[in-house]
Amino acid sequence: MHTTLERARTTFPLSPARPAAEAVIPAGALLGRIGPLEVRLARNSSEIAAAQEVRFRVFYDELGAKRDYVHELEALDADRFDAICDHLVVFDTAISGPDHRQIVGTYRLLRQEAASVAGGFYSSDEFEMDVLVARHPGRRFLELGRSCVLPEYRTKRTVELLWQGIWAYARRHGVDVMTGCASFPGVIPAAHAEALSFLAHHCAADADWHTRAVSARFHTMDLMPVEAVNQKAALLAMPPLIKGYLRLGARFGEGCVVDRDFGTTDVFVILPVERISERYINYYGAEATRFAA
Repeated sequence: MHTTLERARTTFPLSPARPAAEAVIPAGALLGRIGPLEVRLARNSSEIAAAQEVRFRVFYDELGAKRDYVHELEALDADRFDAICDHLVVFDTAISGPDHRQIVGTYRLLRQEAASVAGGFYSSDEFEMDVLVARHPGRRFLELGRSCVLPEYRTKRTVELLWQGIWAYARRHGVDVMTGCASFPGVIPAAHAEALSFLAHHCAADADWHTRAVSARFHTMDLMPVEAVNQKAALLAMPPLIKGYLRLGARFGEGCVVDRDFGTTDVFVILPVERISERYINYYGAEATRFAA
């Protein structure tokens, strides 16, 4: 997660190797289904507001983020990026009432084309993403953010459904690289010394994909010597979202960032599509093919 700073941002060029993806997913297009749960893009302002309400309930009410940047009466987690992002939403169709009241989870998707027009990616407040993008001018980037699911829906099935939707979306838009922040709870990196050290020693991005936390906010992740890190304990200590990224084949940037507004310690995820584990390509791809055509 990030603060809602409104500082100037680098404008990222579109890839010169190919034009922007022509295929556009219509708002409301179904991207996945498991039982009564469905995932698709929010199709109107009511559904986006419902996703923002879910975010508020998780980030502010449950996890204790500060409320300096939100209106108390609105109870919405919102910033200027919401207007240029696509909002992936999970619906529980078994809930009666209007569609927007069925929303139980969400992911915010920011494509490079939209970030270029808006002046940059959200993650640039914390990590040197402009350097990463500039190093790969022939790649199309997708930033994943604001991931949250209501407590009663935090199951393997919901996570799988979200990834069905992300994969269908990525296929349709010709995405090459997925990036974004993932968070550990709390603002003391040392509280996660073993997990952060494991990421630093064993899961760091190679030179071609290396990304660093911005200097002013940099905290080291190398908090324990490699021989002292117990892999099993480190993995058990990681939040489910970070373990999920690891299973897919993600690598991580250098350094973490403390976000005091949201009360988190953030790490940077880099996931080139060609490095996603084949078994997950086969698993999610089979479902995505049904919805991405």
